Amino acid sequence: MENRQEPVTERERTTTTTTTNSGGAGMGIIVGILVVVVAGLAYFMFAGNIDTSGNGESDVNITIDGAGSAAEGAADAVEGAVSE
Repeated sequence: MENRQEPVTERERTTTTTTTNSGGAGMGIIVGILVVVVAGLAYFMFAGNIDTSGNGESDVNITIDGAGSAAEGAADAVEGAVSE
């Protein structure tokens, strides 16, 4: 048997890589708008009822049911503290 070696042929390989860079300005604008919208919604949801009259006064009514003797005289004590 004869050992024959086949001739080695060189192959040429060319690889082309194309990259496109688009500054990302469009995505930045979209993210910025979303941040502003979410911040605005969070403010209005968590701010509650805001007094816009400007005098800083608010009426607060608290009712305690079943307090018994512990609540007796509490209204007079509160009224006296406010008028001083």
